[in-house]
Amino acid sequence: MGKSLFVSVQQLQVGNYVRLPVSWKDHPFLFSSFKLKQQAQIELIKKLGIDAVYVDLGRSDTEPLNDQQASDVQENSAEDLEQLHGQMEQYKKERIEVLQRMRRELQKTEEHFSRSLARMRNLIGKLRNRPLNAVHEAKELVADITQELLASDNLVLHLMSDQDKSDGIYFHSLNVAVLSMLIAKELGWERADIEAVGLGALFHDIGKLKLPSQLMRKQEPLTTPEQNLYNQHPILGNDLLKLAEDFPTASAEIVTNHHEHLDGSGTPKGLTAEQLSNPTQLVAAVNFYDALCHPSQQQQARTPYAALGYLYKHSKGKYNQEYIGKMIKMLGIYPPGSVVELSSGQFGLVMSVNLDKLLLPRILVYDPMVPKDQAPIIDLEAEGLSIVRCLPPAALAENIYKYLNPRERISYYFGSESKN
Repeated sequence: MGKSLFVSVQQLQVGNYVRLPVSWKDHPFLFSSFKLKQQAQIELIKKLGIDAVYVDLGRSDTEPLNDQQASDVQENSAEDLEQLHGQMEQYKKERIEVLQRMRRELQKTEEHFSRSLARMRNLIGKLRNRPLNAVHEAKELVADITQELLASDNLVLHLMSDQDKSDGIYFHSLNVAVLSMLIAKELGWERADIEAVGLGALFHDIGKLKLPSQLMRKQEPLTTPEQNLYNQHPILGNDLLKLAEDFPTASAEIVTNHHEHLDGSGTPKGLTAEQLSNPTQLVAAVNFYDALCHPSQQQQARTPYAALGYLYKHSKGKYNQEYIGKMIKMLGIYPPGSVVELSSGQFGLVMSVNLDKLLLPRILVYDPMVPKDQAPIIDLEAEGLSIVRCLPPAALAENIYKYLNPRERISYYFGSESKN
């Protein structure tokens, strides 16, 4: 961040990047920090009774005026200023209403996600003692998610909160299921195939429950014997599901083969492309993406942006490229969970992406003058802004990091965007 000066409002000029020293509710601007684009904005700041503001020289296109230059500035008429003030107040009011609608949509999606996660946790708990009940409940959950997917137009993929750090296997399994089902829908698959994908993805890591807990919690690289044992979890999972006699074959194949690669280099059997079903190839690709974001060794975790880049460069030969391409296209260049810098110079967190407007995600924006729980979520298209770059969360200043609260666990769920 560049050097900031506290300067008189008389010295402001178009191109200065300013931060207003007043509460967000006490001015008509959408943000408390922004780049001045017209002289009338400066005059509105003066009318607010503000004597001086902060100017960030690093984000400014121009230097503040000196005293002589300031005295030569031509001001707008009072009528023009009044009209502009009214327009800005109305625009801000409309944007606040849009923000409130966005928050309601996000809250509704969070509730759906939480219910699905609770159902997932409950049915996994029943698998050993009541396997038929567990599979029946899993089929119901998948059918409900599929119905929501197929009934929804204008789909939006949302970033979910990660309040409970203890349920990694449930978050991971539900995340892989939801993303796989979304991609299956985008690929135009039939409902039965979408449900088969969802059911297999929900249970794909169930075999890990039969591995030693100390192995699953280990943060150091696994020894060769440990890795060999870990590689057996797909077979262990399939053995568990045999307790439920009516578990669908297509879904069971996903559980058994989700770590196989098209070139035969995967585990546990070293199968090749012609031996792997399309649903299995899809879940394998999505599982690898989620594992890049949430590896067993947490220090190796990648951001969603970096994970997609890695997939694009290193997945050839191992994963189905059509499905990888569809996943990258669906998540967008900047997937939910990405930390970004905007063309305005502000930092933000990508919260959601509309599958029909992938280059224009919704961004939670850092504004030090707005309380964290009221942080603005902006629509890039509506605000005329763009993303300049994606950066790792660790690159943020501590105060910005705490405000944006980048997720340690990247979980997605879908909703339907309101059209009004």
